[in-house]
Amino acid sequence: MTDRIEAAAAELRPLLQEFLLWVPVHAPESDPDLVGSAALWHRLSQRSDVGHWRRDDLRPLMLDRLPQVVEDPDAAADAMVPSLRSYLTFLDETGRLTPASDRLELLLNELDALEDDFVDRMEDAIGETEWDEEDDGEEDEGLGDFEPFADELAELPTLRLRPDAELAADARRVPLIAAARDLSVWIGTDRKVGESTLLTDAEVEEAVTALGLSGPQKLWNLWNLAIDLEFVTPSGEDTVSIDSDTAAWPFDDDEDVLDAWMLGLGSIDYGDPELDDDDLTLALSGLTRETLIRVLLSGGQKALDELREELSEAVRDYDDLGDAAWEAAGDPLAPVLDWLTGYGMAEVDGQTVRLTSLGTEGVVHLVDEADLDIDARPAIDAMTAHDLLSLSADMSEEEADAEFAAWMRLREPAQAAEELLGAAVEDESDALVRVQAASLVGQLGEVAIPAWKKALAEESLRSYAATHLTQLEVEGAPEPTQADTHWLILDMWTISAGLGRAEFVSSLEDIGPATDLISLLDVIWKVRHPHLDELLEAIAEAHPDRNVGKAAKRALFKARSGG
Repeated sequence: MTDRIEAAAAELRPLLQEFLLWVPVHAPESDPDLVGSAALWHRLSQRSDVGHWRRDDLRPLMLDRLPQVVEDPDAAADAMVPSLRSYLTFLDETGRLTPASDRLELLLNELDALEDDFVDRMEDAIGETEWDEEDDGEEDEGLGDFEPFADELAELPTLRLRPDAELAADARRVPLIAAARDLSVWIGTDRKVGESTLLTDAEVEEAVTALGLSGPQKLWNLWNLAIDLEFVTPSGEDTVSIDSDTAAWPFDDDEDVLDAWMLGLGSIDYGDPELDDDDLTLALSGLTRETLIRVLLSGGQKALDELREELSEAVRDYDDLGDAAWEAAGDPLAPVLDWLTGYGMAEVDGQTVRLTSLGTEGVVHLVDEADLDIDARPAIDAMTAHDLLSLSADMSEEEADAEFAAWMRLREPAQAAEELLGAAVEDESDALVRVQAASLVGQLGEVAIPAWKKALAEESLRSYAATHLTQLEVEGAPEPTQADTHWLILDMWTISAGLGRAEFVSSLEDIGPATDLISLLDVIWKVRHPHLDELLEAIAEAHPDRNVGKAAKRALFKARSGG
């Protein structure tokens, strides 16, 4: 990116930040990222004044320039025109549209007239992109992209995540969130923001002094973090205010704390070094994410010297200016580690950097957002019975057995039985968890008898409890009834239905000939199973025998009408 582009981007940044605050109230359907691209190229190719818009500017911008530069043509086809309408309306309502501009009505009419042609250009671009992808099969990656590490991430040993209570306790101590709260308190209620800069020079100096910051750049990073955290929200067309809950940080509720911390996770990009030269700054963009992924792949900790060597090589590989940028930054890792430690994601011990529990949680979240595979599970000592049952469904039999054995080592068998059956009744509609719980508790033998007896009172578990108590020859145990057997069948059908049509039909055929299934359908509708209606609908649709389909429809009618 040239100096001219970066200069224009810097000129637009305060205006776009104010637009970002204006959008949630006035045009929540807008995409500010798309607006940023359009505003930048309008400034570069049409007008020297960012507020000067003429109707004649729009055709070359929309049909010539933007099709060459938009990164996501599909998103642009859907949202560019309505987003740009919102931006021009914002300029007009806030007095930024210069007197030399065309009237807003004319500008909006011209946008509407160009929309079909613009969408056609985007569809052409989508087709070219698909052709290019078929041609080379690869996308260009940059510093901080996780895709090049996909295979290594998938091969990592299981990552163990700490419980929410511990993570929330750590998040409450995050210095940067506290600083963002303090800035928000300083901002206060209905603070006016400026046209060219959000704050005046005097306000910047006042804020830096009041908060004890090292300089204006740290202030703007905190300002953006406060917005990310939703500590600061727009309160008018040109005013921002502290959110009513912000001053209460750190919040009492663990879930609220973690929700806030996750909102600010994208702030890691503010750790990237910022240099006087914009091209050199761009060469180091993504360094913080690159640091996180490399530390994670090294087992969660890495020697700083080794990390610096790897990162400098990566910067060199990704950008022709990498060497110059690395040298100009002095110690490029300093701002990266400053932000990561400030956000509670990393800690530096001598010459080693390691991820904290929050850091591991955050990186796993970022990997998930990138739609890459990673094996992350709760730590065994933090794993609930429901966690165990839910996760086991996606494991091999050997993995599930090992996980169960490790979980069992931390509790008495009778306690384990109580926890597992308790988890099975948390959601009556989850047949898979229920079947897995019954299977695991069944392995515990007589020690689980008290838990089975207690489970008799639970409608969703009664059939399992009666069956196992009878098998254990417990005196006075109720014999399983026909309704119990039917409940077990419905649970198995529910699970097989989730595996696909072929699996579902196969499970129906396990009952026997069509006449046997029809006989079953004539009585099974009486069972109050949470998935009864949808299972009967699925049988009517999927079973190849028309007579079975008719029987399923009759059963469905009886179930809905009460017989």
